[in-house]
Amino acid sequence: MVPCAFLRVFQPLEAFSRDEQAQWERYIVQGSAGAGSLRFQDAPAGGGFGFLLPTGEEGADVKLLQGTYYVCPWRMRMRVLAGLLAYREAAPPELRRVLVPDREARRATRELARLRRRDPNAISFVMQSLWHVPIRWFVLVEDDDRRIEERLGRYRLRYLTSVRKAIRRAERSIPALRRADLGPVADLIVELHEWLARFHRRSLLELDYGSLCDLFTWDELDDDHSARDVHAALRALSSEEFPRSAELYQSVIGRWAEIRAHESTN
Repeated sequence: MVPCAFLRVFQPLEAFSRDEQAQWERYIVQGSAGAGSLRFQDAPAGGGFGFLLPTGEEGADVKLLQGTYYVCPWRMRMRVLAGLLAYREAAPPELRRVLVPDREARRATRELARLRRRDPNAISFVMQSLWHVPIRWFVLVEDDDRRIEERLGRYRLRYLTSVRKAIRRAERSIPALRRADLGPVADLIVELHEWLARFHRRSLLELDYGSLCDLFTWDELDDDHSARDVHAALRALSSEEFPRSAELYQSVIGRWAEIRAHESTN
């Protein structure tokens, strides 16, 4: 399995529609039994490939904090289709049609549009990144949100904060980036802001290093404070301390470049 990091929103159970709330109440009572598994859809006639689609009932990640249940629906069908199109867009132009043929891209676009017409409020609760954590994600969290946990002999690093705080952090970062002629970076933060704004303000945001943790030694994981360094770089940028800001930002870029280099060896 390809190492991945995740950015997840957990919405309070009562923030869902009545029907969906009842669905997740049943899911919590029953546990994960019956949650969807994945299969490959049959390839279309004349060649090509099938989409990796879920079967069975939809699943979710669930947190219980201070007596309140928070739910992060997987919505795998939407994530698979959107991920396929994003993967094609990110590929080098000369490889796009090889990796994801035009016909399959059109089919994915039609299916995604159909899902969104059926439910205009449908939105993915999860962002996923292969081989690295996007630097812009660290704008949404701070060092105090950071936790390292041990499960079954494996260490996992996560940040957990509120969507309300994450939105404020994004809003603070955008003016400084634009003043420094870093408009394209600011635009990426705006996209995250717009995504978060669609959720209930009492929702939680989790940045999970996921299986990327296995690419770190314990010392590397313990020493990784990327969110702290990114926010220090933003503060330096706001104070027009440009060399200091660049130094901090490059330290984070370099750290993640080393981790992302594992992609080329695999």
